[in-house]
Amino acid sequence: MNLSNLKPAEGSKKARRRVGRGIGSGLGKTAGRGHKGQKSRAGGFHKVGFEGGQMPLQRRLPKRGFKSAALKFAGEVTLAELQALGADQVDVPALKAAGLVRQVVRHVKVVKSGELSRAVVLKGIDATAGARAAIEAAGGRVEASGN
Repeated sequence: MNLSNLKPAEGSKKARRRVGRGIGSGLGKTAGRGHKGQKSRAGGFHKVGFEGGQMPLQRRLPKRGFKSAALKFAGEVTLAELQALGADQVDVPALKAAGLVRQVVRHVKVVKSGELSRAVVLKGIDATAGARAAIEAAGGRVEASGN
């Protein structure tokens, strides 16, 4: 086999549609564009969402809600996940290495969900009031995150 022998598999290449080449092609005369109107003419197209001058849908509907771009940098960890982690000192890189938060996360917060029976020291990680109480009851502590 050499490069001069290579060709596509049989039936894998389909000839392009040649419009406006007579009635025998099935796409003669109007070339599949129908009769009259903006879309039948050369250059007769418009921007996406244009509705012929009618107020477009994206402008008829009310604006609603807001989603902060900062959310993708925030992560959340439960007490049950800290218990399963098995580390005495927990910081953001440790949580990333364990796969508990995504790699882009910068700020992590511990929420009170599940039980924690081990003493855990949180470094650079925040905790909700309930989670902080549970961590301190188990003999751990939450060190300031600096934010």
